[in-house]
Amino acid sequence: MRTFDSTDRRILVALADDPRSTNVSLADRLGLSRNTVQARVAELERNGAFLSFERRISATAAGYPLAAFVTVHVQQQKLAGIVEHLAGIPEIVQAHGLSGPSDLLLRVVCTDAEDLFRITGAIQSTDGVERAETSLDMGELIPYRLRPLLTRGA
Repeated sequence: MRTFDSTDRRILVALADDPRSTNVSLADRLGLSRNTVQARVAELERNGAFLSFERRISATAAGYPLAAFVTVHVQQQKLAGIVEHLAGIPEIVQAHGLSGPSDLLLRVVCTDAEDLFRITGAIQSTDGVERAETSLDMGELIPYRLRPLLTRGA
């Protein structure tokens, strides 16, 4: 994947400001031709620059107001099967493989503490999971952002 140039970064920042912008409005705002914007946006999309719309849907608005992070220690030789099983638990909305003392970091959403207890039980009963530790998400202090990187040195 190629790196973003200054025009790509300007388009991405403008889309971050107004994700529903049309190519025409972006072109007007950025002083570019509509064809340039259209070609750049298409290329950015082809190269995987945009995350899925699903990432913008609020779990709280969907009825899952409680979130937690679960660190999981696993038997490495069973990792593929563990991940496949965990992917079948709908309340696990994100999973990352880690280096360090834990093997996986899961982001879990749930309706309440009882629901969280059920979900962590399902995680811990997965074949190959040795142990798991749960921490409640007390609130997002720095939301996901890329603007500081896109505008750095601009």
